[in-house]
Amino acid sequence: MKNLRAALALPVAALAVLSTASPALAAPEQARSIAWAPCAQDATADCGKLVLPIDWDNPNGGTFTLALARRKAKVPGERIGSLVFDPGGPGGPGVPLVIGDPNLFSQQLQDHFDIIGFDPRGVGDSQAIKCDTSVLATAPTGTADTPQGYAAFVAYNKKLLDDCRQVSGPLIDHVDDLSVVKDIDAIRAALGEQKLTYYGVSYGTLMGQQYAELFPNHVRALALDSNMDHSQDTTGFLATEAQTDEDAFHEFVKWCDSDAKCALHGQDVNALFNQLYAKAQAGTLVDPDSQRTVTPDMLSDLPVGYLYGPDWAPLAQELSKLAGAKSFGPKADTQVQVYFPFAFCSDWKFNLPDAASVAAQRRIDNKIAPMLRISGIGWGAAMNCLGVTKVANPQHRYHVHGTPPILIVGGQHDPATPYAWSVDAARQIPAATLLTYDGWGHGQYDKSPCVGNAVDSYLISQKMPAKGTHCPAVPPASGFGPQHSMVSHSGF
Repeated sequence: MKNLRAALALPVAALAVLSTASPALAAPEQARSIAWAPCAQDATADCGKLVLPIDWDNPNGGTFTLALARRKAKVPGERIGSLVFDPGGPGGPGVPLVIGDPNLFSQQLQDHFDIIGFDPRGVGDSQAIKCDTSVLATAPTGTADTPQGYAAFVAYNKKLLDDCRQVSGPLIDHVDDLSVVKDIDAIRAALGEQKLTYYGVSYGTLMGQQYAELFPNHVRALALDSNMDHSQDTTGFLATEAQTDEDAFHEFVKWCDSDAKCALHGQDVNALFNQLYAKAQAGTLVDPDSQRTVTPDMLSDLPVGYLYGPDWAPLAQELSKLAGAKSFGPKADTQVQVYFPFAFCSDWKFNLPDAASVAAQRRIDNKIAPMLRISGIGWGAAMNCLGVTKVANPQHRYHVHGTPPILIVGGQHDPATPYAWSVDAARQIPAATLLTYDGWGHGQYDKSPCVGNAVDSYLISQKMPAKGTHCPAVPPASGFGPQHSMVSHSGF
């Protein structure tokens, strides 16, 4: 049907590393243009650059260059305009997705729209944030629920920020979502579009939601898939993340119990995971491929990336390998992704002022998720923000008025962005209609023809599905999810 491929869903975006060492309410309308040329990697796509302010509050205080890629509408006579998309992260790069996959979206969307991807500020070819690998290597491996552990996280987060700021310059302090939203509006204007047509998945939904807040009169259509909910406080964010991870893991266990293709079929998967967790607590759980010691939090986080697809069969093999049944060799994807805290910590304020508050929240999550114990995604985000006091774009309930209809898509068993977030976001946005996918995985557009067709129809004709529409679950063949997915497997 379509091939939405990602780079995540937490970096929260990948850091480029060195081998050595309150925003204004609207982006000013200025005459900016995109310099397009055939991409070096694939001349059938166009690559472009757009020069934008580092700080939208101080447009004369320096600039950076935003990288874009474009595939023109295949049927020029039926062209509606440009479709701008963001694959999440925050910090998922859109340029390589456009270049690497000519069929990133459905044939219908390719016929009617120029497909526009961009690397958000601080990512990829848009002046990627860089840090010294020697600092990255000092990241804490423990937990922050003791005074010593808490102090270690705070000290490391400050050390990393200071180092990356020194290496990368002032852009690092302006990678919040509102700055990206203003970049998107500048892209719209430079493309010559009066109104924005946009598809955002995962963290890309926050950009769409806040675009609707800042620029309601510039909206044509916003399709927001697997939604963030920027009204969540600390406890709500971490608790709902723990619940959705636990739910997605239970769905995997049910598949394993029913399908002989599961490497753990016939075994008590929950008991096996508890045995692995006990070994991790004792410091005796070792990955036989990397020879790396697996900590309890690493084990809690391990299943989640596989649940994005969902890729149940590889997850079963990984757990079987850890249990010592068999070594399946190194994973096919050996790229190391480094968590990118700067954007996320500019958008979310965590009320975890000391070790006692961290310990209390972990107890809450342990009760909600007795198998996984915590959400690896949620806690990864929170721990990377410990000690951060300046938050440019803190949580708030949405204030969206005056937009045309907005489509919100949520999945019942999404392991990264809880279905409850999509439900709550839809309640807060008067013009929103919620479309529910009753199946599994993160990023629903390519999980089901029902979802894909509804999104296509909305983006092309602005026709909404009926209120309360559910798309039935589509079981992944043999426990493997779609071959291609817009969202990456390392963040939102």
